[in-house]
Amino acid sequence: MSSQHTVIVGGSSGIGLATARHLLASGARVTIGGRNENRLAEAGRQLGGQAQTVLMDAAAADALPAQFAQIGRFDHLVLALGSGQGVGPFATVSLASVRLGFEEKVYAHFATAQAALPSLSPTGSLTFVSAVSAQAAVPGTAGIGAANAAVAALVPILAVELKPMRVNGVSPGVIDTPWWDGMPEPQKQAMFKDFAARTPVGRVGRPEDVAQAIAFLIADDFMTGQTLICDGGLRFTA
Repeated sequence: MSSQHTVIVGGSSGIGLATARHLLASGARVTIGGRNENRLAEAGRQLGGQAQTVLMDAAAADALPAQFAQIGRFDHLVLALGSGQGVGPFATVSLASVRLGFEEKVYAHFATAQAALPSLSPTGSLTFVSAVSAQAAVPGTAGIGAANAAVAALVPILAVELKPMRVNGVSPGVIDTPWWDGMPEPQKQAMFKDFAARTPVGRVGRPEDVAQAIAFLIADDFMTGQTLICDGGLRFTA
């Protein structure tokens, strides 16, 4: 890993940032991309200036090819792009929110992976980050679950279509990241306590938990077409 270069889009916070930190600790070269200039700069400072940073908005598909060309050749791509849209009871969730969720999650992952192909090593790897809402049956997640399921569906198809490149995915459960920051803190902590009580491992996840799973998929060159569910067993009880 020490001589290989990984690009993490969505790398300025949460799971993406934890993955960058984990890979840097192993001696890898890392570039993080994000759409918020201030947050990206702060992430670069948190990583001790060891990672290259590139301003990149996955929703602006037309600009992506030039941005990847700017990065140059690299070995591994991690797409850790999130969306909080499409959440709510099926009977009342708005189609506009579901549509936006697909734009922010599915289309962004799709377009970014496409744009990266000319720069990504054909013997490297591509890792998608979806979410356990694609596998669990949790009321109120039909919209967001459908988007995450669509991302997960790319994995086996592209593992065959893009071979010998390896294509894998990670499906996180409830992870304590900035994704939840829009929720009032007391409400968030109460919800985390409830999820922890229902999760077999007895806690909610940390970004580092998912980062380890991603690092494993990057390093193991016999893994392709697989989605690792990293949820502490929550899907069995949710």
